[in-house]
Formats: sequence, C-alpha cells, structure tokens
Amino acid sequence: MRLKYVAAVFAGLWLSAGASAEGAKSLHDFTVTSIEFTDMPLAQYEGKAVLLVNTASYCGYTPQYKGLQALWSDYRDKGLIVLGVPANDFGDQEPGSEKNIKNFCKVNFQVDFPMTKKMVVDGKEGTAEVYEWLAGVLGEGSRPKWNFHKYLIGPDGTPVAYFPSKVTPESAELRAAIDKVLQ
Repeated sequence: MRLKYVAAVFAGLWLSAGASAEGAKSLHDFTVTSIEFTDMPLAQYEGKAVLLVNTASYCGYTPQYKGLQALWSDYRDKGLIVLGVPANDFGDQEPGSEKNIKNFCKVNFQVDFPMTKKMVVDGKEGTAEVYEWLAGVLGEGSRPKWNFHKYLIGPDGTPVAYFPSKVTPESAELRAAIDKVLQ
C-alpha cells in the first residue's frame, strides 16, 4: 500500500511538470495538473493566447480575480485563455486545498476560467517546470516577485511579455498587449 502511495506521489509530480524546461520549445510542450487533479495538456491551447497568472486567496491583490474573470469574459471568444495558477510562495497567502481555492474563487469572484493545482512559481526548490521555462526564455528578471504576476503567451506558445502584480487586468497596458497578440 505504501509503495502505491509513493508511486502515485511521484507520478503526480511528473505529470505536474510535463515537459522539462530544457527540452520545451513552447508552452504547448507542457502538461500541468488542473485544480480538479486531471491532466491539462497545454497543447489544447495551441492557436490561442494564454495569460498565465499565479494567484492567491489572501493577498492584497486577490481582488484582481474580478478583473481576470472580466478579461476571460471579454476575450475568450477572441482567442484568450486566462489560466490561474494558485501558489503559496509569497507570504503563505494560499494555504488552502485545491477544493477550498476553487470554492473561494467561485463564491467570491464567480471564476470559471481554467485553473491548475497549486504550484511553486518563485524560482526556489520545486519550481514548476513551466515557470522554469518561462524564466529561461524571458530572463531571470521575469520571475514572479509576488502573487498575481502575469505572463502573456502568444498563440504559437511563445512567451511575449510579463507584467508585475501591480499591473491590473483592467489596465490599458495589459489590454493593449492582449489585443496586439490576438491580431
């Protein structure tokens, strides 16, 4: 029984990483795990732009969920995927389980955009491969410094830009970048 548990844990870690950061050529090379603990191959978003955002439920930036949901509503039919990535890396502001996180987002912000299970995103030990890859492509300075850091990835899976937490989903800067990548 213990061996099955250990094997399941290692399988889960492997699935959450998907491709290795070194071998990946695009976001579409990765498979992550959804907030419901199912495989989420990012290849399913080929041809669509992705806004990848590390989120937290108990942060001063948490109200950005409302703006992210508005972006999702405004742009999903135009080819934008908003992908939330819960992370407990900054100030322990995402301590809950995936079930708690999903419920919090639904009840408080009516979130229905896709979300992953919790990941490490800050560049420390255990950082998810997709975040290692993003830092490798865009540079170490692009790593999240706090919750609600945003990466914009083009329809071909190539990272286009990143935005610090203070850049809100409603900002003209972010919306202009999204409009440009969707042209």
